[in-house]
Amino acid sequence: MLSIFVTGIGTGVGKTVVSAILCEALGADYWKPVQAGSLEQTDSMVVKSLLTNTKSKIHPEAYLLKQPMSPHAAAAIDGLHIEPDKIAVPQTSNSLVIEGAGGLMVPLNEASLMIDLIERLQCEVVLVSRNYLGSINHTLLSWEVLNRRRIPLLGVLFVGAEASSSESFIRSYTEMSMIGRIEEEAEISPEVVRFYAAKFKQTLMFLHRRKSL
Repeated sequence: MLSIFVTGIGTGVGKTVVSAILCEALGADYWKPVQAGSLEQTDSMVVKSLLTNTKSKIHPEAYLLKQPMSPHAAAAIDGLHIEPDKIAVPQTSNSLVIEGAGGLMVPLNEASLMIDLIERLQCEVVLVSRNYLGSINHTLLSWEVLNRRRIPLLGVLFVGAEASSSESFIRSYTEMSMIGRIEEEAEISPEVVRFYAAKFKQTLMFLHRRKSL
């Protein structure tokens, strides 16, 4: 069984869509430990609406925070204190896709970051990158901190129109495996998710087996 943590080089780069595609490709369960804001349409709700397989289960969040802010700040407004050591992984015999909130260095409380939670959960990481001014820097910084913590990186997944010069530099400098690309789609529908799931499935399994050797 695979345990994959989906993180991104920043907020709004496409982690939720990537998470849905990975769940569909692997028939995996989905879990978002911390949801900050958008409680009327959470990421769990979005993923559920995009899946068509009958195997995946959506597990409840450990923290549902009202404000669309950094988790530590949103929790403080709600009168809560996020305790990463008490965030329990859902019990499942299935593969599990876990989606983070924001990027790796997002604070969960005054002393803990998202990457601390990733390290404790001992998952393979999929890094989501999107091209924008500064994205090379953000991608390399994310790669650097994952390497420094010795967190296993399954690969990078690019979202949006191809930026060949940026992506070729990222791949040559980091030697990260590329899982694939999600193009700028007019609409993200269950059909689109199924298309990319079928496209990425073999690559995901190959990279997982290679990391396990």
